[in-house]
Amino acid sequence: MKASEVRDLSAEELESKLKDLKAELFNLRFQLTINQLDNPMRIKAVKKDIARVKTIIRENELSGGIDA
Repeated sequence: MKASEVRDLSAEELESKLKDLKAELFNLRFQLTINQLDNPMRIKAVKKDIARVKTIIRENELSGGIDA
Protein backbone atom coordinates (compact mmCIF):
# COMPACT_ATOMS: atom_id res chain seq x y z
CA MET A 1 0.00 0.00 0.00
CA LYS A 2 1.39 3.38 -1.00
CA ALA A 3 1.09 6.58 0.98
CA SER A 4 -0.78 8.22 -1.90
CA GLU A 5 -3.43 5.48 -1.67
CA VAL A 6 -3.77 6.01 2.07
CA ARG A 7 -4.12 9.79 1.70
CA ASP A 8 -7.20 9.29 -0.52
CA LEU A 9 -9.10 7.46 2.25
CA SER A 10 -11.62 9.17 4.53
CA ALA A 11 -11.25 9.31 8.32
CA GLU A 12 -13.60 6.35 8.85
CA GLU A 13 -11.82 4.31 6.19
CA LEU A 14 -8.46 5.07 7.81
CA GLU A 15 -9.69 3.87 11.21
CA SER A 16 -11.16 0.74 9.65
CA LYS A 17 -7.94 0.05 7.71
CA LEU A 18 -5.88 0.49 10.89
CA LYS A 19 -8.10 -1.96 12.75
CA ASP A 20 -7.83 -4.51 9.92
CA LEU A 21 -4.04 -4.17 9.76
CA LYS A 22 -3.68 -4.65 13.51
CA ALA A 23 -5.82 -7.79 13.33
CA GLU A 24 -3.71 -9.09 10.45
CA LEU A 25 -0.50 -8.42 12.39
CA PHE A 26 -1.90 -10.32 15.38
CA ASN A 27 -2.74 -13.29 13.15
CA LEU A 28 0.69 -13.23 11.51
CA ARG A 29 2.42 -13.20 14.89
CA PHE A 30 0.24 -16.09 16.01
CA GLN A 31 1.16 -18.06 12.88
CA LEU A 32 4.83 -17.28 13.48
CA THR A 33 4.60 -18.65 17.00
CA ILE A 34 3.09 -21.94 15.90
CA ASN A 35 5.47 -22.22 12.92
CA GLN A 36 2.84 -21.94 10.19
CA LEU A 37 3.92 -18.62 8.69
CA ASP A 38 4.73 -18.90 4.98
CA ASN A 39 6.14 -15.41 4.41
CA PRO A 40 7.86 -13.84 7.44
CA MET A 41 8.49 -10.62 5.48
CA ARG A 42 4.73 -10.00 5.52
CA ILE A 43 5.02 -9.02 9.20
CA LYS A 44 7.45 -6.24 8.30
CA ALA A 45 5.20 -5.02 5.48
CA VAL A 46 2.11 -4.93 7.72
CA LYS A 47 4.00 -3.03 10.44
CA LYS A 48 5.06 -0.43 7.86
CA ASP A 49 1.48 -0.14 6.60
CA ILE A 50 0.27 0.43 10.17
CA ALA A 51 2.88 3.17 10.63
CA ARG A 52 1.90 4.71 7.30
CA VAL A 53 -1.80 4.82 8.24
CA LYS A 54 -1.05 6.25 11.69
CA THR A 55 1.16 8.93 10.11
CA ILE A 56 -1.59 10.01 7.72
CA ILE A 57 -4.13 10.10 10.56
CA ARG A 58 -1.80 12.31 12.60
CA GLU A 59 -1.10 14.60 9.63
CA ASN A 60 -4.84 15.04 9.17
CA GLU A 61 -5.30 15.85 12.86
CA LEU A 62 -2.56 18.48 12.77
CA SER A 63 -3.89 20.10 9.61
CA GLY A 64 -7.38 20.25 11.05
CA GLY A 65 -8.77 17.83 8.49
CA ILE A 66 -10.07 15.48 11.19
CA ASP A 67 -11.52 16.66 14.48
CA ALA A 68 -9.80 14.83 17.31
